Amino acid sequence: MGSASKEYEFLSEIGLTSHNLGNYVGGKWLGNGPVVSTLNPANNQPIAQVVEASLEDYEQGLKACEEAAKVWMQVPAPKRGDIVRQIGDALRSKLDFLGRLLSLEMGKILAEGIGEVQEVIDMCDFAVGLSRQLNGSVIPSERPNHMMLEMWNPLGIVGVITAFNFPCAVLGWNACIALVCGNCVVWKGAPTTPLITIAMTKLVAEVLEKNHLPGAIFTAMCGGAEIGEAIAKDTRIPLVSFTGSSKVGLTVQQTVSARSGKTLLELSGNNAIIVMEDADIQLAARSVLFAAVGTAGQRCTTCRRLLLHESVYDKVLEQLLTSYKQVKIGDPLEKGTLLGPLHTPESKKNYEKGIEVIKSQGGKVLTGGKAVEGEGNFVEPTIIEISSDAAVVKEELFAPVLYALKFKTFEEAVAINNSVPQGLSSSIFTRSPENIFKWIGPMGSDCGIVNVNIPTNGAEIGGAFGGEKATGGGREAGSDSWKQYMRRSTCTINYGNELPLAQGINFG
Repeated sequence: MGSASKEYEFLSEIGLTSHNLGNYVGGKWLGNGPVVSTLNPANNQPIAQVVEASLEDYEQGLKACEEAAKVWMQVPAPKRGDIVRQIGDALRSKLDFLGRLLSLEMGKILAEGIGEVQEVIDMCDFAVGLSRQLNGSVIPSERPNHMMLEMWNPLGIVGVITAFNFPCAVLGWNACIALVCGNCVVWKGAPTTPLITIAMTKLVAEVLEKNHLPGAIFTAMCGGAEIGEAIAKDTRIPLVSFTGSSKVGLTVQQTVSARSGKTLLELSGNNAIIVMEDADIQLAARSVLFAAVGTAGQRCTTCRRLLLHESVYDKVLEQLLTSYKQVKIGDPLEKGTLLGPLHTPESKKNYEKGIEVIKSQGGKVLTGGKAVEGEGNFVEPTIIEISSDAAVVKEELFAPVLYALKFKTFEEAVAINNSVPQGLSSSIFTRSPENIFKWIGPMGSDCGIVNVNIPTNGAEIGGAFGGEKATGGGREAGSDSWKQYMRRSTCTINYGNELPLAQGINFG
């Protein structure tokens, strides 16, 4: 791991070494696939080696998972909730170490790294309460001496394929709920963040072992597209949650649908903040800074389009340009850093190519627009003045690039917000009750997340998270998202001696 490097010494506190088996299969750590090195995006130097899964490892894991599912689904839901509570406690005990690892391997600043692990802990707490509230309905029957009710039962196995930008939070949204609903989980983490996959799984495995439960209740594998494709094609997995690009998500959806499986898709976002003429300008400017620069623009909820009323256009941009020039770019583990590196060298190249495309379509760089020279994947936070009609504005550039767009009326702003293929998050800054209720109503934003006077990012776990259109339509985390992880049966019980038929049918 560079055992000589003091920077990496803390990894031993979460069970990591310089060479790690990357797959927890049937309650054992193993690996027969390729050996890869995970890199620190701040300098592109190796952190540690990981042995990925082979297809044989995958098959071994699924067979064990099938058997474990027969045990786990029969454990009472509140008892399953207690296991998830213990997982949350295990994560709490290693919060700072896990957060530091996440920042090191992914590249987000330390506060965000710790915050992401906290989000999984919060999901554990949420799921514990939920384990006593997986309620069905009792439905009045039209037939005498009959009772109708709904039963919710586990699906069996849930596949979870996560992305690099939130390598553990998205697992928490899915796995915490799936587990209390009585499902086993098969997790394939992002291929470029294998250490966080391993460290998280080690803590889950310890809880299962301590409670004398099959390790295969939670199966985790590091690997690339080959393992993801196996999950998508596997008829033993009735539900697959996928987080990633719209292009890959569509392929996953088609593959799973072809075998009559279900998908939960969390795909691309192209999120807008609207600033009306009556907005609190300082509040809006602070929110935009976090929404556009946080996580180096690599959140699916990152603000990519800033829609400014013509009367406040110059004032808002003036404040933002001042703030952008004060953003500290650097090592995400250093105090005071607000903008860490992009995740990979390829991401840095995509940023540079994206800036050239933007310029070719009439975009004017107001600040930033350049990659930072050096060994890391650093780029400047960028604001672009451009027309909302430019084709590039409809696309998602996964970097800290913000488009400044001008509008005249509320209706025009809503039309621009809704004009892109994606439909994840949106927000409006206004003090007008009329605008607020139009915005959240049927003629307002067409997104899954519709905010007022807060950023597009930083969602709480209590609400359902997800978006519309090319974002995929999935809902994870809070509210009634749990229903997607279970199968619903409508049960009609005849406790009498007669056989009246529905709709008054007389059949002999």
